[in-house]
Amino acid sequence: MNMIDPVLAELAHEAATTRRLLERLPQDCLTWKPHEKSMTLGRLAGHIAEIPGRISGILEPDEFDFATGGMTPHTASSAADALAVFNQGVTQATERMKQQTTDRLLATWRLKKGGKLLLEIPRFGAIRSLLLNHLIHHRGQLSVYLRLQNVPLPSIYGPTADEPM
Repeated sequence: MNMIDPVLAELAHEAATTRRLLERLPQDCLTWKPHEKSMTLGRLAGHIAEIPGRISGILEPDEFDFATGGMTPHTASSAADALAVFNQGVTQATERMKQQTTDRLLATWRLKKGGKLLLEIPRFGAIRSLLLNHLIHHRGQLSVYLRLQNVPLPSIYGPTADEPM
């Protein structure tokens, strides 16, 4: 078994759960946000959708610098838009992760901002924290946003008040 296989299985499982939330985005609430410092619902959904596609920033270079990386934030314009970006990213991430050798996964990767080192860990750890954990964190936020808009929530890791499983 390749070292990345358990992460690929987890990504597939978490992606299915994430899709169930993204499918429920209410079109008329995409500019809503729960607090003045919060992202809008459309921006949060767009961020979730773009996370898997950002995997190339971990897999290809040995470091990523926010100041020079050319990241343009995505704001979802609809559930279909969020799902299209998300699905493309999951497919891309899956294919690229399958190509990684154990040596490459264990090699050091760095995250910087304007040349300042923010994080230095094995590439495998960056995949776990910046892809999977980051995705799950923001998906939790999305479930709260949707609940505040009275959108029925799907089961995630267990039943919800709306979906007993």
